[in-house]
Amino acid sequence: MIRIAIVDDHAMVRAGLRQFFSDQVDFSVVAEAANGREALDIVRQGDVDVIVLDIGMPEQGGVDVLAGIKARAPELPVLILSGFAEEHYATALLRQGASGYLNKDCDPEEIVKAIRTVVRGRKYITAGVAERLAEGLGAGRDQPLHEQLSERELQVFLRLAKGETVGHMAESMSLSVKTVSTYRTRVMEKMLLASNSDLTYYALKNGLIQ
Repeated sequence: MIRIAIVDDHAMVRAGLRQFFSDQVDFSVVAEAANGREALDIVRQGDVDVIVLDIGMPEQGGVDVLAGIKARAPELPVLILSGFAEEHYATALLRQGASGYLNKDCDPEEIVKAIRTVVRGRKYITAGVAERLAEGLGAGRDQPLHEQLSERELQVFLRLAKGETVGHMAESMSLSVKTVSTYRTRVMEKMLLASNSDLTYYALKNGLIQ
């Protein structure tokens, strides 16, 4: 039996997935979470085989939650199920430890296939994502600028784009203000941007925040 945890801030989405998974004889939804804190609590308990994670959650976003999960349980498969199109996030999140990435508009049967794939220790990627990953191997300069950020830089970028202050980030990420400021400088340099408002505009334009 594959023990599944569903992490999504929308109760209707969790209920729909739970109902659909109940039709699979080898699936068992053993935990649900509506935010990052609850998701990490599930990981600490260690009673799941795979986490199905939304990245568009308020407060602590899915990017931060993924980093927290991989820090605590590096081998635990995390399947990203997002409302964002895969071209916006998929390659970056796969590099940061996600086992697979699917858009919420996908065929439900593909979610089942993806879960069975990642619990066997394999990555699940669509043909479109595979093509983007292959392109990225030989054409780094052609990557979207945000895909060239490190895991921590991407976290800082998204938080800045949402209007979070450096001080608040430092506290919530358990870093010093100086360290967060250094990350901010690196992000600005890599993104070729000059201000926080530029970051927000880029994120909105590229569908990284809503």
